[in-house]
Amino acid sequence: MIKPDFSKGLLTTVVVDAKTKDVLMVAWMNEESYKRTLESGQTWFWSRSRKELWHKGETSGNFQDVVDLTLDCDLDTLLIKVNPHGPACHTGHRSCFFQNVE
Repeated sequence: MIKPDFSKGLLTTVVVDAKTKDVLMVAWMNEESYKRTLESGQTWFWSRSRKELWHKGETSGNFQDVVDLTLDCDLDTLLIKVNPHGPACHTGHRSCFFQNVE
């Protein structure tokens, strides 16, 4: 099995809805959050601002069940397809990408 390359630090992680293919969010993973994601079947990330692990949905109830996990060719970016239990964005929007650029 191919594993991510954490030697350079955090990995960019793109989360998409497995059914609609909409991009829901972008977050960061370290080796521990990656392992917890694999073990639990739900997404875990590293908060750069709080400097701690966080289980997506732990406070909001908007968990993300992992359907598929893919690495890019450099092994330093993850694409995770999920079945979301609710909005991905902390603002309540379905996706964190809702603001149009003018």
